[in-house]
Amino acid sequence: MTRAPAAPGELRLVLVDDQTLVRHGIRSLLEIAGGLDVVAEADDGAAGVEAVVAHGPDVVLLDLRMPGTDGLWALRELRRRGLHVPVLVLTTFDDDELVLGALRAGAQGYLLKDVTVAQLAGAVRTLAGGGTHVQPSVTARLLRAVRSSPAADLGIDDAHVQPLTERETEVLRLVAEGCTNREIAEVLHLAPGTVKNHVSAVLLKLDTTDRTKAVLRALHHGLLS
Repeated sequence: MTRAPAAPGELRLVLVDDQTLVRHGIRSLLEIAGGLDVVAEADDGAAGVEAVVAHGPDVVLLDLRMPGTDGLWALRELRRRGLHVPVLVLTTFDDDELVLGALRAGAQGYLLKDVTVAQLAGAVRTLAGGGTHVQPSVTARLLRAVRSSPAADLGIDDAHVQPLTERETEVLRLVAEGCTNREIAEVLHLAPGTVKNHVSAVLLKLDTTDRTKAVLRALHHGLLS
């Protein structure tokens, strides 16, 4: 379903979920949060990809388990087409394989549907600003899965990983919690430019340009507890 164009300054969202009532509920909650507008809805992965092509949203909210083409298919298809819109997985399922599969396929965020409106809106804004966000209750499952999975299964490799300094580890831990550079600067009482430099150093040492893969690689190598 397509809606009227978003107002100037609002973040444009595409919402993909096979349950109509759930979509309407999420849309209503996001409208209450303010500054967020669902410009299109879809009930499976294929329709979601076409909605992204048609509307060019700032963020996609994506369920994983849907009849027909599911969320993992949609993630892979978006990347195959070179569409790098941030994707926030929003699902009732929190099993290890789904978490890893979604992150491997390119999701920048992962939330369960029991989050508050403020948490959902905050995660959307984090992704729109270039950050990542994995719900803390999911992180423990992710850590267990990463520790038991070969690096190749995570879409990472073992080459060129360098030790992190104590400060870089602090920064990466906050990145893993979904914080933006500005939020990290506030927590650590650093200048935003300094945080940016630390993040760049972390990505270089972990041989990646992707913040989510940096977290996965650091977890795999025991650089984050």
